Amino acid sequence: MCWYCGEPVTEPDPIGRSARCSCGKDLRSCRGCRFYLPGSRGDCSESGADPVSDKERGNFCDWFSLDPRFRSGTEGEQKDRKTREKSVAGFNKLFS
Repeated sequence: MCWYCGEPVTEPDPIGRSARCSCGKDLRSCRGCRFYLPGSRGDCSESGADPVSDKERGNFCDWFSLDPRFRSGTEGEQKDRKTREKSVAGFNKLFS
């Protein structure tokens, strides 16, 4: 899923710096990385990574690895989808 809009990421690894989601956001950005950790030094849990000023723009970080939660078809995505479907069904049930 795109970190911004939730669309499944189907780009093959390695994800290039110019890869974008259909919503226009860069896929190879800190926000989509498995090491992104807001609040840590440079918002990155990888101590060897150089600080990046704009976490939402594509970059050349050597440590970039797409967060597995964003990959299309992962177990986490399937669980999230089921939770959303249950929530929507419960909401709709309130008004029917």
